[in-house]
Amino acid sequence: MTTPAAGLEHFAGRDLISMRDFRREELLAFLDEATRYEGFSEPILAGKVMGSLFFEPSTRTHLSFNSAMQRLGGSSIGFADAKVSSTAKGESLSDTIRVVENYCDVVLIRHPREGAARLAAESTSLPVINAGDGTNQHPTQTLLDLYTIRQTRGRLDNLKIAFIGDLKYSRTVHSLIETLTHFDNELFLVSPTSLRMPASFIDELDDRGTVYTEDEDFFSIASDVDIIYTTRIQQERFPDPIEYEKVKNAYRIDRAAIERIGGNVTLMHPLPRLNEISTDLDDFPGSAYFDQARNGVTVRKAVLSLLLGHTRG
Repeated sequence: MTTPAAGLEHFAGRDLISMRDFRREELLAFLDEATRYEGFSEPILAGKVMGSLFFEPSTRTHLSFNSAMQRLGGSSIGFADAKVSSTAKGESLSDTIRVVENYCDVVLIRHPREGAARLAAESTSLPVINAGDGTNQHPTQTLLDLYTIRQTRGRLDNLKIAFIGDLKYSRTVHSLIETLTHFDNELFLVSPTSLRMPASFIDELDDRGTVYTEDEDFFSIASDVDIIYTTRIQQERFPDPIEYEKVKNAYRIDRAAIERIGGNVTLMHPLPRLNEISTDLDDFPGSAYFDQARNGVTVRKAVLSLLLGHTRG
């Protein structure tokens, strides 16, 4: 085990619940550290166990965390369906966490209820990682998004970034936009009126002096935009199915649309995609959504190592 980079010394034993818990300096130090885990597979976490509690469906987050843990020599236990856990019998989340803490060294939780990850952290002394809580936060997705942005654009400041689609319910967008207020960028927020960013996030942009515009028209974004970050319209978040039907195909980005905007753009998406990104963009040089998925393993290896008090040798 080696000493963590400056700014990361206090990560050991820490919870990773919200991007609000990060300072700019910590973010930059973490991203520097994460680069050291590219292709790294040595058993520095041998004997460590991750408790993986997924009360909502997941592919990338669930599998990439398991891959990261196994590539570092650790192991994982848990469930990917709440119906097979004792919560189906009425057990409280707090009691579930207090039981699971006896079997593992770090807890990973995804839950449909906002604030569930914070409650889990308050129920145990183990490090807790929020893998997504309702429409609130998804911090490790934000870290891998930042990693991908810096990897593709070479910086995190002085960028023009457009967010397209579901800006109301997307925890991925909420986490990333909130974090980008630490940097000097211009944001374009494009969504149907019914899916605009919640007022609390807009207030935060105003408080931090972030330059942004809101619009419904995809082509309202600047022609020299650096990044387009699009999301699917999340049917599972809509209380009214009729409202979902009205907006489900609000945006579809294809090669022609990207060429109209400008060729030197990075196209990002947290996945899964439905109809919002055409497959004719999969071989577009700026498409980075599958890079995001790959970077998830690298970033999550760094997260697990730091929270468990280990770093690359």
